Amino acid sequence: MTFQTIVILVLIGLFAGILSGFVGVGGGIIIVPALVFFLGLTQHQAQGTSLFVLSMPVVLFAVINYWKTDNVNWKFGLIVASTFVIGAYLGSKLSLKLSPGMVKLVFGVLLAYVSIRLIMSGYTAVNSDEA
Repeated sequence: MTFQTIVILVLIGLFAGILSGFVGVGGGIIIVPALVFFLGLTQHQAQGTSLFVLSMPVVLFAVINYWKTDNVNWKFGLIVASTFVIGAYLGSKLSLKLSPGMVKLVFGVLLAYVSIRLIMSGYTAVNSDEA
């Protein structure tokens, strides 16, 4: 592994960690595309690597900060986390049956849809002083 690769991996980790703590995203939105575009991993390799990162307690300190300010709904979180395990297993099986190109296409369309929805929602909130 070259020094340049290590620097890129460190930057990906820092950026994903900052965004994860800031707005609750990181794995799929930052790590997967960065590994594909900057380090040349296949879509499946990037997804597997991202899932490995998420399997470690990487968000513990961010969760503690949100918990201290009473911003964690533990009941909702436990339900989502327990069913997330099943969904992740099924999703990985499906992904590995599809070509990396098809997975990129589906992933890109999903990100575009979510982006448009967030932009419109934020625009509406800013213009109505909801924040």
